[in-house]
Amino acid sequence: MKRILFLLLLTSVISAQDGKLTFEGETHISNVRQLTFGGENAEAYLSFDEKKLVYQSTHGGLKCDQIFTMNLDGSEKTIVSSGQGRTTCAYYLPGDTKIIYASTHASDAFCPKPPDMSKGYVWKLYPSFELFIADADGQNVKQVTNNDKYDAEATVSPKGDKIVFTSMRDGDPELYLMDIDGSNQTRLTYEKGYDGGAFFSHDGKQIVFRASRPKTEKDMADYNDLVVNELVRPTALEIYTMDFETKAVKQVTSFGKASFAPYFHPDGKRIIFCSNVNSKDPRNFDLYIINTDGTGLEQVTYNSTFDGFPMFTSDGKKLVFASNRNNNKSNDTNIFIADWTK
Repeated sequence: MKRILFLLLLTSVISAQDGKLTFEGETHISNVRQLTFGGENAEAYLSFDEKKLVYQSTHGGLKCDQIFTMNLDGSEKTIVSSGQGRTTCAYYLPGDTKIIYASTHASDAFCPKPPDMSKGYVWKLYPSFELFIADADGQNVKQVTNNDKYDAEATVSPKGDKIVFTSMRDGDPELYLMDIDGSNQTRLTYEKGYDGGAFFSHDGKQIVFRASRPKTEKDMADYNDLVVNELVRPTALEIYTMDFETKAVKQVTSFGKASFAPYFHPDGKRIIFCSNVNSKDPRNFDLYIINTDGTGLEQVTYNSTFDGFPMFTSDGKKLVFASNRNNNKSNDTNIFIADWTK
């Protein structure tokens, strides 16, 4: 009986892996493996020892995202958030014994209401999102922000000394920096517009992030109207970098489209990100890689739906990402890992 069950399980895994995991033109990735199978799974980020992933997921009976961990082969999926409120953007801290993530559970045990789409497609910057540091198994939760404003999107420097995050505490979504224990929270960006989704370079000397920069009076009026209501319209986001030594901010892309989820290649010379820049369908996002000076744009994935949230291993040999490929249901998003070439 055990052998039959094992063969059935093996057959189901093989069938899933034989599905549409790669597409014509995807020369940068090979040996694609699917790690989750069903539900909405996204923002999977590596532990420092690169043996585990921490990610957010809505599946089964969950009403909104909770934080999970799993091994790099997809085994031992474990919920590590409380199951209350909505969570987002988890990341391991140095030593892999603790994680940081954002949650609304301190304000309300129930999921917050989804954003009002009467103004078009928008993201909600829930003011009940605060940052928490917890043991990697979810125990000993400590709140590190407390200002009744949006605090989320935290990531950790590979050097293990700093955390970057997005906050609405000063009335505009800006980037902030803090020490690894949550202390010394200081503002990094000051230009009008949404700044978020920041990641450190592998030497810890730079960050790469997504940002909107409304230019016309109409765009500025629209932006201001949304921000007052804790909303952001993500249809025009560009990729930027900031150097910590010089404080210089440089714009990398100028597509006028939605580009987000940027991550430095370990060589420090390139950035991988998600964008609809080449798509006629604004909902079709693929992965792209570009030089840090904005030259040499290459399309990495050619899936007709969504690929996003990429992260390289420190040696640049593997790529973790989220995708709608090989879905059982149209609204599923799953986590994948692939070998990286070139």
